[in-house]
Amino acid sequence: MAVKTVQATINGQTYTLTLNSTSGKYEATVTAPSKSSYNQSGHYYGVTVKATDVAGNITTKDAADATLGTSLRLQVKEKVAPIIAITAPTAGTYLTNNKPTITWKVTDTDSGVNPATIGITIDGTKITGDSIAKTAITGGYQCTYTPATALSDGSHTIKLDASDYDGNAATQKSVTFTVDTIPPTLSISAPVAGLVTNKSTVTVTGTTDDATSKPVTVTVNGTAVTVGTGGSFSKDVTLTEGSNTITIIAKDKAGKTTTVTRTVTLDTKAPVIKSVTMTPNPVDAGKTYIIAVEVSD
Repeated sequence: MAVKTVQATINGQTYTLTLNSTSGKYEATVTAPSKSSYNQSGHYYGVTVKATDVAGNITTKDAADATLGTSLRLQVKEKVAPIIAITAPTAGTYLTNNKPTITWKVTDTDSGVNPATIGITIDGTKITGDSIAKTAITGGYQCTYTPATALSDGSHTIKLDASDYDGNAATQKSVTFTVDTIPPTLSISAPVAGLVTNKSTVTVTGTTDDATSKPVTVTVNGTAVTVGTGGSFSKDVTLTEGSNTITIIAKDKAGKTTTVTRTVTLDTKAPVIKSVTMTPNPVDAGKTYIIAVEVSD
């Protein structure tokens, strides 16, 4: 008897195959499913082939068939790579924590992110595996990593990698940040601590520096002061009668601060001579006498 029809059903869609007189096989050109087969049972799309002869006899074969099953398993691979998005730290950040928590997200809308491929490289050293915390989210993973060893003060670069289950590698993401755990230096040359003066203005002078987070900003009693290229600064402060506290704060880019205070007393009132006595008075020539002066200030 002659074959009447040959049909193939793939992903719920049925196609009729046409006899190729040259090869003697029934063929059809079929567009593959738009999604990867990785998330299908067995990681493949099962294909069912049904042949019907003119007498109405039917033979069906599918992916479970002992003889032809393996040839009826269609594997479809996506071509879109996962996407990596860094949450923290952001580029150019200055951090005071030398064990910063690094957070990022990896997503893939098809075959899915392969968690075994998620890696972070810090200054050339790559870390993978369970030391990276991975929390499942829609389409992928939220990842966090905290360095086991404190990072040195200075610049650091991290690079992030991941692939999906179909082997597509995400575009590597990287970010550079700076660790600064040491506050800036601050040296005040004037005024000296405890200065008493009759001048209504005193000049605050000093120098500041920070090896990691230049330039350093300086405030004197809350007012910003210009810092020179060598770290020197100067600021005139108007005094009020009596005790004055001057607060100088140096702050680096990481937010670390150093504070110095100076107490300066303004005294513009001259002393008052209240009384003078000389005893004895008159005094014999060549003899001693006592002079006593009563003064208040």
